[in-house]
Amino acid sequence: MEQSGECLTTDLKNNMITIIAIFIIHWYLSLFLQTFFLHRYASHQMFKMNSITEKIFFILTWFTQGSSFLHPAAYALMHRKHHKHSDTEKDPHSPTSFNSWINFMYKTANEYTVFTQKVDKGDYKDKTLPRWELIEKIGDSYISRVSFGVFYFLLYLYFAPSYWLFLLIPIHILMGPIHGFIVNWFGHKHGYRNFKKLYDNSKNTLFIDFLMLGELYQNNHHRFPKKSNFAFRWFEFDFGFFVIKILDKLRIINLIK
Repeated sequence: MEQSGECLTTDLKNNMITIIAIFIIHWYLSLFLQTFFLHRYASHQMFKMNSITEKIFFILTWFTQGSSFLHPAAYALMHRKHHKHSDTEKDPHSPTSFNSWINFMYKTANEYTVFTQKVDKGDYKDKTLPRWELIEKIGDSYISRVSFGVFYFLLYLYFAPSYWLFLLIPIHILMGPIHGFIVNWFGHKHGYRNFKKLYDNSKNTLFIDFLMLGELYQNNHHRFPKKSNFAFRWFEFDFGFFVIKILDKLRIINLIK
């Protein structure tokens, strides 16, 4: 009896470790593809890649974001609008315009939907935007989004040692927008400013940037939006750029100097 009890305890611990590992891996893989492919590549063209590599990262973005897949071209256009009108009434997602994060997310979702519809209609002819209509349609389909949601649920059904862990499933389902919320809400409300004369309210939120791979150096990034390394001071570290440098050294991408 004691031995079976010890085995059960060990299984529960192993399953807990598995669930935590699944959550952390999904968080950072999804986040990396967002900062690497959607933000630094699609939005700002900080580096180049050939068409085959672009398609590989298209698929990886769809797979890692899963049910929260964000259309790369629509994301890029909305993000460029954000930089052009940062923290003004025309900004698609400025926290300075809202007291409630719910209203903030609602407006962001509406803006994103409008851009997605316009891109799909062919209203934008910008050749710098990464496009792959097949993956765009698959990733944005209800079948894909629901399938990934079911997949997350089944993973937790099999591994989760307690039902309270199922509360993490909505985070998996909304992973992409949650990352965007953290960056644009905290990065324009809390932190310090290296460039205090910058016209907007962007901040460097150093104390939680370990969660965001360099994305929360918003003040640095808004001052130099084309610079691929978001860290400027000795105590700042942009892990996203660290990985990008490795990919550049391996000639998977070509950093624009």
